[in-house]
Amino acid sequence: MTSEAGDLSFVVTDELEGLRLDKGIAEYYEDISRSRINGLIKDGGVRVNGSTAKASYRLEAGDKVEFTLPDAGIPDILPEDIPLDILYEDANMLIVNKPKGMVVHPAAGHYTGTLVNALMYHCNDLSGINGVLRPGIVHRIDKDTTGSLIVCKNDNAHKYVAELLKDHNIDRRYRAIVHGRLNDEEGCVDMPIGRDRRDRKKMAVDPMGKRAVTHYRVIERFSEYTYVECILETGRTHQIRVHMNHIGHPVLGDEVYGVRKSKFHTEGQTLHAYFIGMDRPGDREHIEVVAPLPGYFEDLLKKIAK
Repeated sequence: MTSEAGDLSFVVTDELEGLRLDKGIAEYYEDISRSRINGLIKDGGVRVNGSTAKASYRLEAGDKVEFTLPDAGIPDILPEDIPLDILYEDANMLIVNKPKGMVVHPAAGHYTGTLVNALMYHCNDLSGINGVLRPGIVHRIDKDTTGSLIVCKNDNAHKYVAELLKDHNIDRRYRAIVHGRLNDEEGCVDMPIGRDRRDRKKMAVDPMGKRAVTHYRVIERFSEYTYVECILETGRTHQIRVHMNHIGHPVLGDEVYGVRKSKFHTEGQTLHAYFIGMDRPGDREHIEVVAPLPGYFEDLLKKIAK
């Protein structure tokens, strides 16, 4: 995430839990230097759950981190009439089907054409807990990952959904095409994930990382690939991509964790957030939402089958 001027705040997710305060802020706001963050902390300008905290404080999921950053000249984020594929909507939330290549929220040098710009045009109001660059956004999926994403319209809904995510009470299922033929019909990868010690932009299986659990089952096998469903028990950054690569079956098209070149042109990883099951905010009624496979994914399955 990129910083904006003024009062900043964010709620700590599973991805940041366990990190030092200074490192957690640096991970969340990628354009703020560690030295600047430590300066703010040293001056008592960073608060966790309303109280000043030291750089060495270990973040816990659900913590609220707040601080003030001087004006950095960030342009206003404006509504844009960008079509949205809305899978579900009520007074408190909506679930959208994000297309491949769309960035979820604005970042440095990229303040237009994002999902947030489209949401601001569609909705009169969105939750403000995560700041002006991420209104309504309670969790993320990668730019080249497609599929379902929960958006909150008010702060109460945001807090409720964040708690569900923290307690692993949302059923999130993905569809992926991976390299190689998986032998077992189903399995579980229970391996901790942390920031890659050699490349901070990547994640890696690391004994010192946070526990990460991915369940998978085979949908269909091909000669060189396997079509799978992955169910997240936890929600670490790049979890499915890291875990599948770790067991020797990287996601097709994943040039970061998998095979850099393949015979198919996929424009990034072949990974789709297919299903969300949850008790919705408000009346707690259970809902289940399916995001149909995108056209490129279905076409790729047909090509592989041939």
